[in-house]
Amino acid sequence: MYNDYFGLHEPPFSIAPDPRYLFMSEHHREALAHLLYGLRGEGGFVLLTGEVGTGKTTVCRCLLEQLPDDCEVAFVLNPKVTSRELLATICDELGIGYPEGNQSVKVFVDRINAYLLEAHAAGRRTVVIIDEAQNLGASVLEQLRLLTNLETNREKLLQIILLGQPEFRDMLARPELRQFSQRITARYHLRPLARDEMNSYVYHRLQVAGLSRAAGEDLFPRAVLRRLYRLSGGVPRLVNLLCDRALLGVFAGEQRRVSPAILRQAAQEVFGEAPVARPGLRWAGVAATLALVVLMGIAAGYFFRDPASESVRALASQISSTAVVDEPAHGTESNLEAADDLSWPAAVSREEGEGLALQGLLELWDFTQPLPAGVDICDFVNGLGLQCLRDRGSLRTLEMLDRPALLTLHDGEGPYSVALVALEGSTAAILVGGEMRQVRSSEIEARWLGEFTLLFREPPGYSGNLRPGARDPFVLWLSQRLAEVDGRPGEPRTRADYDAQLVQEVRRFQLSRGLQPDGIVGSKTLIQLGNALGSAEPRLRAAGS
Repeated sequence: MYNDYFGLHEPPFSIAPDPRYLFMSEHHREALAHLLYGLRGEGGFVLLTGEVGTGKTTVCRCLLEQLPDDCEVAFVLNPKVTSRELLATICDELGIGYPEGNQSVKVFVDRINAYLLEAHAAGRRTVVIIDEAQNLGASVLEQLRLLTNLETNREKLLQIILLGQPEFRDMLARPELRQFSQRITARYHLRPLARDEMNSYVYHRLQVAGLSRAAGEDLFPRAVLRRLYRLSGGVPRLVNLLCDRALLGVFAGEQRRVSPAILRQAAQEVFGEAPVARPGLRWAGVAATLALVVLMGIAAGYFFRDPASESVRALASQISSTAVVDEPAHGTESNLEAADDLSWPAAVSREEGEGLALQGLLELWDFTQPLPAGVDICDFVNGLGLQCLRDRGSLRTLEMLDRPALLTLHDGEGPYSVALVALEGSTAAILVGGEMRQVRSSEIEARWLGEFTLLFREPPGYSGNLRPGARDPFVLWLSQRLAEVDGRPGEPRTRADYDAQLVQEVRRFQLSRGLQPDGIVGSKTLIQLGNALGSAEPRLRAAGS
């Protein structure tokens, strides 16, 4: 749209991977060196972690270019699978045949082992690359560990590269995964770009797209780049999104260069709200306010209603909000007091916990029906017009999804269910056995293995995961909503094809929201779409946080 205006021959800040735009910072080069060292060793696992958008895939792509021709590579892009499904995916990627409809883990393992022995005899090496490894369950990780047991006297026959977000490191620190962690021969945590590196990154992309260095420096003045760094934290994907929106703002306003005001507007469009602090940075004027539920509704033709109830408002009044001038520096505690603990109340049976937690969660939706005995939670809420998302993650995951959730905690007496209804900084409001507690988030993490269930409402016409190439009337609704998120008039569609153009729009949206950009419109994409459109569903975080 703006290429001719700036004298560019293509958009410089596309989030699509393009080797011509490759920019290897010092951290990226160090990460690549660690991966190469791990692959040249005796085998086992190689681990690369980093925040969303820091360039893990970029490093992996560079690694692939340096692998010898005798390497066979299998990619696992969606690891949220069972052990059988993971083994089947590896077989499919490596072209290993197995009986149709096979459900036996042993059959898969035997076929993979036979393939590895044959490949080794022929002088070939086998590498499996697993993206989004933080989504792997403990049982799947154990199956992977067992898969790497096959070895000769000198080396293992299978090497596995794991790419994951920071919470995967925390997951591997658990005692039950000690054996798995000991198999990791090389590991590296990829950090965002430093400020000078980010400046070079921006000018590098502009030059590849056809703009001289001098013209690039005029278009993005140093003062603007300083502000860009504060907004993005040096995360390349966010830099791309912010710069692309900023150039669009310059073009729309017929200006000559990016100004602080244009960049500020770009940030509001990218983040869907007032800009928030990136990791490790401080923002003045941020209120550290804890509330049990935030009900922000807009009349955008969306499919939500205001679910506030008097009981929830009464609970909210129990927790006072505290205004502060500055957000606490990264790693410091919130100013809010959190004097309670997470111990289960002795007067309440643990068997009642799930029902009590769900009842507290449903109050936020204005439902008062108790959970019948022996009925699955998701089946029950489906009858109320709600949907379940059962998943694993971290508190950061829940902050991103911004929905109250059911958690399973553990102590010396066993597991018990609680409802996490609010989260603000290092403080959380949580319903334990029908009692509202205000606790440190670190206390939750100490008792929680990552399982959660949250509720959301599907839009009308949605019939399940929408995949690229599908034909579904829901596409018409989706196209219009994405246009609203972008603040542009939606182009009328006469066909219900989920075509390449709309898939690209969905992927851009997923990237901007920290989701896997697979183009599949599933539960998490719908939830984030609701967030972007200001849905009135119950929220986990306080307004403005």
